[in-house]
Amino acid sequence: MLTTATATATATATTTATATSTAVDLTDPGLWARPDTPALVAEMRRQAPVHLTDTVDDGPVWSVLTYRESAEVLRNAAVYSSESGSLLGSGEGKVPVGSGRMMALTDPPRHRDLRAPANPFFSKGGVRGAARSIAERAGELFDRAVEQGDVDLVDVVSALPLAVMCDLLDVPEKDRDMVVRVCDVAFLGRTPEERRAGHQQLIPYLLHQVMLRRSDPRDDLISMMATYKVGGRLLPIEDVVLNLDNIVVGGVQTVRHTAAMGLHTLVQRPDLWRKLQQGEVSMDSAVDELLRWTSVGLHTLRTATRDVELGGRQIRRGDRVAVWVWSADRDPEAFEQPEEIRLDRSPNKHLALGLGAHYCIGAPLAKAELSALYSAALEKAALIEPTGPVTYNRSIINFGLDHFPVRLTPR
Repeated sequence: MLTTATATATATATTTATATSTAVDLTDPGLWARPDTPALVAEMRRQAPVHLTDTVDDGPVWSVLTYRESAEVLRNAAVYSSESGSLLGSGEGKVPVGSGRMMALTDPPRHRDLRAPANPFFSKGGVRGAARSIAERAGELFDRAVEQGDVDLVDVVSALPLAVMCDLLDVPEKDRDMVVRVCDVAFLGRTPEERRAGHQQLIPYLLHQVMLRRSDPRDDLISMMATYKVGGRLLPIEDVVLNLDNIVVGGVQTVRHTAAMGLHTLVQRPDLWRKLQQGEVSMDSAVDELLRWTSVGLHTLRTATRDVELGGRQIRRGDRVAVWVWSADRDPEAFEQPEEIRLDRSPNKHLALGLGAHYCIGAPLAKAELSALYSAALEKAALIEPTGPVTYNRSIINFGLDHFPVRLTPR
């Protein structure tokens, strides 16, 4: 039982290193919108690379705050497994339904088998072929937004990853609003029950589409997943549906929140906006720096498969270990002056898209979409002025903005 293991971890941490235990609950969504959070997290990281966090929903969890230890966890799937959950919020001792069946909840070699049918759709080569249409879509979105003038920028940027994902899945136009609405609930619901309810609405739709494509395959991601064979056998339909659910929700929400948070950063920093607009820095390096700076996927979760030492702490078999990507990506041991936004930062080995076996399968597509959105904003709008306060969501899965009201002035 995880409860026994975490109790052991609690006792160990209390008796050997009281300074590494903290009353700060990093899983509190309200924490990440506070202006003092960067200083708070930086101080915790200075104190120790690994802390014991007593969470409300998940019990005791080891929180990894430094880059080196975070990379160690993410690289070593044999010791730090994803099968018992890759995200906090499921509840103490609970294992997600898709354990061992989804890309996000498997370890190699099974993980590689599940990625294989999706790889062609997200490879750099495949994305390069779609780059022009992605850029055109982004331009059209900002043409309409500039014409309208007063808009919610979150809504504007959300439309691109949804449209691209629906294209990959060949989702009919009439179903697309439903898909994004359900994605919101599945990823941003305030409770585990709400998030499960969102997935439960999306899954029957995907199941229906998988059944159709298995009998009548097309040139799309659903068809590829539905007809792919491992060891000469088709993947179980349930596994296909679970993986598609994960791809849809992750593909839409990660880009949505990174784009909105990135534009919010640029609006607050006109000097950075001008550098990009005048071509003083490349868009590729700017995208990576804004990924590092926002790190909207605040954390990723692993479970120790054996007793191991990490950052001077004794981690026991069954203990849950949360890598706080946001903190690792601001570690001064890994990044020079990490609290500065350097759009030309190089090298930039941020962890915003993961590391190791679970490096984001959609990374090339996500970068292409972000580049297209930032480029379209720079090309179409001379000025983006906030017309009201931003509203942060309450999520530690993809932290971002629910609302960003602005007025766009055309160039």
